[in-house]
Amino acid sequence: MKYQQFKIILNTSIFNDTTSKADLLKKIANNPSRYIGLFRPTLPKLKLLQNLTQSQEIRFGDAFEKLIGEYLVELGYTNLEKRYLWNNEYLNVDQCFTKNDKYYFAEQKVRDDHDSTKKRGQIENFSKKVDLMLSKYGNNLEAFMFFIDPDLEKNKNYYKNEIKILVEKHNIQLYVCYGKDFFEILGHFEVWDDIINNLKQWRTEIPDMPELNFDLDSNDTFNQIKDLKTSTLQKLFQDDEIWNEIILTLFPKKETLFLLKSYFKSILTQDVKKQQKMKYENIIKILDDKLE
Repeated sequence: MKYQQFKIILNTSIFNDTTSKADLLKKIANNPSRYIGLFRPTLPKLKLLQNLTQSQEIRFGDAFEKLIGEYLVELGYTNLEKRYLWNNEYLNVDQCFTKNDKYYFAEQKVRDDHDSTKKRGQIENFSKKVDLMLSKYGNNLEAFMFFIDPDLEKNKNYYKNEIKILVEKHNIQLYVCYGKDFFEILGHFEVWDDIINNLKQWRTEIPDMPELNFDLDSNDTFNQIKDLKTSTLQKLFQDDEIWNEIILTLFPKKETLFLLKSYFKSILTQDVKKQQKMKYENIIKILDDKLE
């Protein structure tokens, strides 16, 4: 894969997420004590950074699902449906693909670092999806528990033993694989080196820290948060401690906040129900007082 395509997939998934800012504000409004409580070992700014960093870690896993799917297409595989109805519940598989009348699926995680409870859940989930895939595509199937990071193999022996039981039960090829193992089993040794080289280059370009200044692109931020519930915004704006320690950290120039106020004023010129109108008027009044 060309580096530019690799980079776009990662950056779009991780840094250009269109819901992350709104999601963070909802978390703050719903549980402000996690950010500003006295019984916290970190100051609000550090907690905000931790939250954004954790979100980026999650989105990194999502990005790698897209990347692996694109690599499979380049190798001549056809990606299949990833969401299925099974026993009255919907199940999502991370990778599902086919080539030469052979079917494959993979449960893909960034790293194998689960505790004892989660590792059992991983196997139960994998077993359920094996049953699903067998019912859908028959025994001409191979399945993988695929961990991207080859440097963490915390539960490898456990997974191998559990997979062995499933192999004996279903008589199909099942694998636990880390890093390059996945592509080597598929017969494409060269792909892992390409991933590593692209990843090394990408890491030289990523920022050291998530950006806390949401006013750097006030229009983008405004579009992300303008549809938040008025009750959420009221919680964020009316509390002096949240305002001073969090809101002014995220919106230091207040540009996005002025855009919000103008937007809510424009809504009042439209045909709005009385109850909703009162909510917008309340937010405008709070912002008038805070932004003066």
